[in-house]
Amino acid sequence: MRYVVFDTETPNRCNDRISQIGFCVVEDGIIGPERCFLVNPECSFDEFNIMLTGIRPEQCRCEPDFAELWSRELEEVFSEGVLVAHNAPFDMAVLAKCLRAYGLRWKHIASYIDTVRLARRAFPTLSNHRLDTLAYRLGLELEHHDAGSDAAACAHILLACMERGAAPEDFLRDYDMRSMRTLRPANI
Repeated sequence: MRYVVFDTETPNRCNDRISQIGFCVVEDGIIGPERCFLVNPECSFDEFNIMLTGIRPEQCRCEPDFAELWSRELEEVFSEGVLVAHNAPFDMAVLAKCLRAYGLRWKHIASYIDTVRLARRAFPTLSNHRLDTLAYRLGLELEHHDAGSDAAACAHILLACMERGAAPEDFLRDYDMRSMRTLRPANI
């Protein structure tokens, strides 16, 4: 299976725009190169988000907006695999809201896996399953809230979970990109 592991950072509490997006592709157990882009969100930044991510408005001012980046770099990659993210419902919602904000049409339904849920199965004795906790447990370098670093750590977590016997297909979900919600699995 081909996985597109991604992470988004947002400029404000609306979570309908992206200030940074990172991704890497995992195929046949091999993690491809990490890609990370600053994005001009064309909106205001909240101080909380600036403090959390370290991304300031002036860093994004001359970067491409999401629509340009989507057509140039993201759509083809994101269309060819199962999306994976840590706390995936958040990142899936941000992606769906951003697509909507720019009037971009994409798939109606996108399959995804949340590595938080996967890690709960693979590492049941951990006190929590946050990205930084798992990265520390696995000895991964992490610059938390940098989308590229977070995506790369998530890809390593995915593989570590698989090595411990957690089957990603057991955690496969579908996300309705139009109504911005996870669909109930057919077997429930």
